Amino acid sequence: MEFLNVMALFVEVVKARSFTRAAETLGIPNSTLSRRISELEKAIGLRLLHRTTRKIEPTEAGQLYFERCKRIVDEARLAHEQRGEMLARLSGLLRASLPPPPPDFAIFYMAPLIAEFAQIYPGISLEFDLSPQQADLISDPVDVVIRMGEPPNSNLIARKLASLRCGLYASPRYLEASGEPAYPSELINHECLRLRGAGANRWTLSNGPDNEQVDVGGRFELNSVAMLRRLAWLDLGVALLPEGIAAQDIAGGKLRKVLPQWQASPEAVYALTETRLLPAKTQRFIEFLRDKLECA
Repeated sequence: MEFLNVMALFVEVVKARSFTRAAETLGIPNSTLSRRISELEKAIGLRLLHRTTRKIEPTEAGQLYFERCKRIVDEARLAHEQRGEMLARLSGLLRASLPPPPPDFAIFYMAPLIAEFAQIYPGISLEFDLSPQQADLISDPVDVVIRMGEPPNSNLIARKLASLRCGLYASPRYLEASGEPAYPSELINHECLRLRGAGANRWTLSNGPDNEQVDVGGRFELNSVAMLRRLAWLDLGVALLPEGIAAQDIAGGKLRKVLPQWQASPEAVYALTETRLLPAKTQRFIEFLRDKLECA
């Protein structure tokens, strides 16, 4: 058990790249942590860390040792958390990184789900980060990262939560004034409210068997789905929106579906974690989001 404890200390130092930050995370004196790691190096006969005044870096042997220690420590921590009532009564602090600003997905989709999750599991405290920097699951205090779009190739574990269906929407007054397109190709004659990024001026639409790419244009291009929705309310054009966001506007008469037989490419949502060995609270949060978002 003592050796496992020292391995856990070593893992935290490598993750933090700093004795000071690791000591703060662990709640022990910096001098004690440094001494324990030195004792570990002597015990196994290997130098594990390059120490400088600015940062800590693992040696080649230290990196290999870290990767093995981390798996062992993760498995031991998971086994400990799953003892007794941990699975029956979930508790603890869950830290999640949500899609960064513009926070449209977090506001429209995540906020109601977070409220429901918090009500079901009152023992779990929740901490969310919406900063624009990509969270680092190795060094940042984050349990899970939620992101839109296909994840980049990496060593992270990606779990697909949903594919959000997207369609075309406009206000009734806009369609009365400008006419309603009968075919995707007619969108070139309309004011199209476009989300900034790749594919902003060319939309790919599908009606099942057929796919069609259409060139679109207009005066408005921006980086916020919330603003696109608002401009569509104000009769300024046709917007490409996730169906879950537009559903309330359809029911309230603010928007109407355009080309209802056609859909845009769905938007994928993923949960990213550092390991497959997840605490019960993190695993349940991911499962909850997947169950709810699949119905969105």
